[in-house]
Amino acid sequence: MQAWLDSLTALLALPQYGLSTLFFVSFVSATLLPLGSEPALFGLLKLNPEMFWPAVLVATAGNTLGGAVDWWMGYGAHKVADKYAHSKHHVRVLTWLEKLGPKACLLSWLPLFGDPLCAVAGWLKLSFWPCLLYMAIGKFARYLTMTVALLYIWPN
Repeated sequence: MQAWLDSLTALLALPQYGLSTLFFVSFVSATLLPLGSEPALFGLLKLNPEMFWPAVLVATAGNTLGGAVDWWMGYGAHKVADKYAHSKHHVRVLTWLEKLGPKACLLSWLPLFGDPLCAVAGWLKLSFWPCLLYMAIGKFARYLTMTVALLYIWPN
């Protein structure tokens, strides 16, 4: 088991693999798994500050595609969740999301709520391409803000 963990750690070593690792970590962190991609982005940029824009764009792309996976998971889980459709809280949240439509996916950047929001958008069968666009805008804004803050406002 230890050899497997060592090989996985070596595979994900940022200096050696860089943008591909960042894409993978960003993709996985956008699914419903509890993983943050900001430390990977920050680490890569601390080692290679000249890669600011490529790294932010790769992180955005990976995180957006992970959000798309969440959307499709939600779309496929529609019938499973029907048994919870009658709770007061559930109805209120669904009404709010249906009112906002795909624009609700701008909030996909939020910690803890953003990724499940993408799944709920799929479950509600909100239009995929507009949802994907709003996810990308929200996630890009998060990565840009977090990276600028970490590198230039708190540089140490």
